[in-house]
Order: sequence, then structure tokens, then C-alpha cells
Amino acid sequence: MEHQKKFKTQEVHKVIIKTPTKFFLVSGSSEGYSLLNAFDGALIASGVGDTNLVKMSSILPPGCVEINPPPVPMPQGALVPVAYASYRSDIPGEIISAAVAIGIPKDEKSAGLIMEYSANDDEEKVVTQVKRMVEEGMKLRNRPIKEIVAKSATHRVIKIGAVFAGVVLWD
Repeated sequence: MEHQKKFKTQEVHKVIIKTPTKFFLVSGSSEGYSLLNAFDGALIASGVGDTNLVKMSSILPPGCVEINPPPVPMPQGALVPVAYASYRSDIPGEIISAAVAIGIPKDEKSAGLIMEYSANDDEEKVVTQVKRMVEEGMKLRNRPIKEIVAKSATHRVIKIGAVFAGVVLWD
């Protein structure tokens, strides 16, 4: 019994994946042969097209700092944690937009908050909405905001289009 209790306590402190210390924002849009091809094109346009995206929920680790996207291609096939918004459409003429926003807390020891939003709407409205979502989420956590950073993509569909915006966690 004592052995089981000790084992469980030790397991709680283990982390499967190292907590990232950096992040960067990406976005892109594309037309494609199919909805999936358009989405793939938007990933390529954003610089993450040859990676395996691991969709995560929306918490920015405490102390994480923003960096520019790597100047060289990301390692092909890498498992990349990302919070993202995307939208796909096959309605010609439709305007589609996706955005992500991050609430950076005043207290660097607290976690930040990432929100994602996409819609068949113009970019300005989507960005305004996702920033408002950050404000509300940080209010729920009682965390004053130092700043909000956002990234978005918009596209007028010709035949089949997609947009993508993401926050990539990096180390």
C-alpha cells in the first residue's frame, strides 16, 4: 500500500512533454482542389505545412516569450503543439477569416490564454471577436492583461478556399 502511494506521488510530478518556453504566430490562406487540399495549402502558406500539428487547448505557459517564426523550414514530420483556428468553404465569393489571440498576463508567473475564432466574415470582425474572447477568459481567471497579440488570415473564395491562424509553442 505504501509503495503504491509513493509511486502515484512520483508519477504526478513527471511530465510527458517538456513545457515550451517560446511561441510564435502564423497564418495563411489558400485555394485548393478540395476542402482538405485548401486547408493543406493554408498550412503551407503559414509555414507549418510539413509538420504534424498537435492541436492543444488554449493555455500559454507562464514566462513564454514571443519569437519570430524560424527562418529555416521547420523539421519535416515534427510534432508541433499549436492552438489554431481554421475555416474552409466551397462557396465562391464568400469571405472567410480565422484568427488567434493571446492574452499575456501582467504577472509573468501566471499562464496566458490563447483563443481561436473563425467565421465566414471579414477579418476585422473576426479579430475583434477573438480579442474579446481573450478579455473574457482572462477576466474569468482574474488575471490582469499586459497585452493582447493577434494574428489572422482572410480569403475571398474563388472555388474552394481555406484560412488558418495558429499559435505555435516552441522550445
